[in-house]
Amino acid sequence: MMLPNAEALEGKPVPRVSFKARLDDQWRDLSTDELFSGKTVVVFSLPGAFTPTCSSTHLPRYNELAPVLRKNGVDEILCISVNDAFVMNQWKAGQDADNITVIPDGNGEFTEGMGMLVDKRDLGFGKRSWRYSMLVRDGIIDKIFIEPEREGDPFEVSDADTMLRHINPDATVPEPIVMFTRPGCPHCARAKKTLHDAGIHFTDIPENEQITTVVLRGVTGRLTWPQLFVGGKLIGGADEVQAWVASGQAG
Repeated sequence: MMLPNAEALEGKPVPRVSFKARLDDQWRDLSTDELFSGKTVVVFSLPGAFTPTCSSTHLPRYNELAPVLRKNGVDEILCISVNDAFVMNQWKAGQDADNITVIPDGNGEFTEGMGMLVDKRDLGFGKRSWRYSMLVRDGIIDKIFIEPEREGDPFEVSDADTMLRHINPDATVPEPIVMFTRPGCPHCARAKKTLHDAGIHFTDIPENEQITTVVLRGVTGRLTWPQLFVGGKLIGGADEVQAWVASGQAG
């Protein structure tokens, strides 16, 4: 396995290829010109859809930081893997990845052009992409982070946080905000409206067969709905949510 040095790729254009994509259940050829020309694009490439690190960490964190990356000048975030269009679309459908465009490099042409096509036959994968990320400006590689060349599947430098620090070391990353709510609960509605009016994005986890009052008490130590968490810290119910927003701590 001989991977290229980052210095050998930076300042060079991305490979000119055409990807066979499935958009709205129709085949569509996507050219690299269409994807990169006149845009600032973050690309992260990984060994395969549905694989553990790719699904649990690599893709979700890029999706989470996408709004911050866009605030810092990124127009598009692409995930490229040597998988076919059906596999990539099905993988995305099962992930929290609305902010990511998945690109199927089914024949490995782009990956080979990058010098990142590696032999994974020992795992039954055939030829796959080495894990890397890059910042591309108008089709030219501005910066690339290539995982260290060693056994296994290292994941140290191609992550979303490293890319964001490169683009803007002073960028503020908002804490994740999660609220447990109960359908029809007026206090929940009040808390949601408070967050919406303040322009605060949050993940709503409504009561259902799995998320019950027992679960709520086990997680929060409380029985009343709603309960808001920010970065793992319990804020509390509707009154506490209003006080938290009014205090300016919500940013």
